[in-house]
Amino acid sequence: MRIGLVGFGVGGRLFHLPYIQAATEWTLAGVVTRSPERRAELAQAAPGVEAFDSLDTLIDAGVDVVVITTPPATRRELVLRALERGVHVVADKPFAPDAETARELIAAAKSAGRTLTVFHNRRWDTDLVTLRSVLDSGRLGAIWRADFALDQDDRTILDQGPDEGLLRDLGAHVVDQLTQLFGPVERVNAHLDWVGESEGEGAEAVDNRVDVGFALGLHHANGVYSAVSSSKGARREDRRMIVLGREGHYESHMSDVQTEQLLTGLRPNTDGEVWGIEQEERWGTLSVGDGPIRIPSLRGDYSEFYRDLHRAIEAGEEPAVKLSEALHNVAILDAARESAVRGVCVDVA
Repeated sequence: MRIGLVGFGVGGRLFHLPYIQAATEWTLAGVVTRSPERRAELAQAAPGVEAFDSLDTLIDAGVDVVVITTPPATRRELVLRALERGVHVVADKPFAPDAETARELIAAAKSAGRTLTVFHNRRWDTDLVTLRSVLDSGRLGAIWRADFALDQDDRTILDQGPDEGLLRDLGAHVVDQLTQLFGPVERVNAHLDWVGESEGEGAEAVDNRVDVGFALGLHHANGVYSAVSSSKGARREDRRMIVLGREGHYESHMSDVQTEQLLTGLRPNTDGEVWGIEQEERWGTLSVGDGPIRIPSLRGDYSEFYRDLHRAIEAGEEPAVKLSEALHNVAILDAARESAVRGVCVDVA
């Protein structure tokens, strides 16, 4: 099948192209980018792959799937247009600015009879894949609570605008991770770190603030409580996954392995023996009745998202990232923002 990439910014270059190239089930048919600089980068990263000026010209050239990686404000229109043109769609996260828009996109996919899914690639993070194996082993017993953090010292990469910010950026990823591990969320209490100012007063007030950090408390339907925080504005790097259970706890401080490997020149399609595996000194620790033990890193590989997508479309099945899950994640983010603004715990709709 043929796949096209719409947008070639940081997301398109680092988080999509290398993994599409590694998933050999796909043929990369083209990339939509009008920037001469981006076109030069494309020619170097993917020799022979054609650049297009628009989504429509890419579809006219013949594709089965398009991946929408453009900024969030442009995403709804492009997803709807691609579905209208009869192709399957991968939407980058955040899937939608709110649950109402998410439902609109889901309805459009159903009406078009095409697959729509969301790029929740961090389900294949090295630390999450390893943690999932620990949970599946049952050695922690019944799970009580979890503590996740994803802090990045990087103020340069942050979507701006009152409907964007870090909650809908990294927040979309970590909320998806926690719902995958511990199931649906019933209610949320949240705090957001704001920059910017509101304008006007009363009913005429316009909220121009954007969040650059968050701390969420997620109350899962099965009784597990998970706390998750993130910041891009506090000059701090931290990445932790801590899970407490009846029989002990697991703690991991692995790095963002795949991104760091990309930045050093490694690629998943050429460096498979080492790809997505954490260095031994950063392995997580499981502490139960027989004392602490180091848990070897499993392999994380975002290419699995695209391999799974190919299998699902070929078989006429739903991909691993289901629309019902993507909608629930957006509803959690809606509740979190409301909680932070009102200062109360909010039920997830």
